[in-house]
Amino acid sequence: MDRQTLTRAKRWVIKIGSSLVTAKGQGLDREAIADWCAQIAALRAEGRQIVLVSSGAVAEGMARLGLKKRPSILHELQATAAVGQMGLVRAWELGFEAHGLRAAQILLTHEDVADRGRYLNSRSTLTTLLEFGVVPVVNENDTVSTDEIRLGDNDTLGAMTANLIEADLLVILTDQEGLFDADPRNNPDARLVSEASLAEPQLAAMAGDSKGVLGRGGMRTKLSAAHIAARSGAATVIAHGRAPEALLQIARGQAIGSLLKPAQTVMAARKRWIAGQLQVRGQLHLDEGAVQVLRAQGKSLLPVGVKRVEGQFDRGDLVACLDPEGREIARGLVNYGHVEALRILGAKREELAQRLGYPGEPELVHRDNLVLV
Repeated sequence: MDRQTLTRAKRWVIKIGSSLVTAKGQGLDREAIADWCAQIAALRAEGRQIVLVSSGAVAEGMARLGLKKRPSILHELQATAAVGQMGLVRAWELGFEAHGLRAAQILLTHEDVADRGRYLNSRSTLTTLLEFGVVPVVNENDTVSTDEIRLGDNDTLGAMTANLIEADLLVILTDQEGLFDADPRNNPDARLVSEASLAEPQLAAMAGDSKGVLGRGGMRTKLSAAHIAARSGAATVIAHGRAPEALLQIARGQAIGSLLKPAQTVMAARKRWIAGQLQVRGQLHLDEGAVQVLRAQGKSLLPVGVKRVEGQFDRGDLVACLDPEGREIARGLVNYGHVEALRILGAKREELAQRLGYPGEPELVHRDNLVLV
């Protein structure tokens, strides 16, 4: 993983913080938003898929309500976010419309990515929007989140979104040049870390604890987000969002900001993330044809290749795929609960709707959620 590799990164998650999206606490900076929309449109024209994670709802709500201080009481914070979310989404929608692009609003809470069923639903929605050529605009659902389920900051939300869609790259745009080896505000000799592996233990000491006035996250949360994104093999770039053509510089492989590289390969990270998240809840016994398709062709597991189902599992649970001799060959997140899986056992694609009573997904386990063992 190096700068040149980034020129080939197809699927990006771009997170833009409150300090950039807002005009110093005076509402949204629409000129800056228009500039980022133009850059994202250029990236889309190159064939890249973009998911945008935007802060700014609370800050915009504060401006609309005339508040001088960020609310600390939860219900006041939720109400402020509800007011601000209207303006935030509208600003991005208008910005993308100027370039012939459609936008979609996605609001998430921690439960949406922690629960396997919701995870699959969220992933399916996001990937379908990307297939439609839409730019999803993601934010935390501050209007319903509580201290127990709040993601905590949009850096973390961006990283979890990168996991959801298996992004190649997480870009965190902030009001700093990137990660420095010391605090540049206190140390004039501080040097920008241009590239580093996330395996390097000294990175945590470099991150510090600084936070902005409007935002909840500092450089430490951005480093934590990079580690989360790396679980599914994504690299992270932390860069100044006001730098001229910052996103396009990254796409060209230029040395802007800090590139934080995952310490393991994409497949190794993906395998660890799926197989290590939760316990196996069931077993799918495959015929020899399905085994060969999974091993040799890397395709999804279809119901037609499943001979027997064991265990009680729900949509999104982890299941083991066994060959005719009972040996585990793969694990994956299943698209159907055990009751529905029994109904479609051995079914061909054209038989699914009749057996289920509704048009279901053709895959029992999608290849993106399946790893060989």
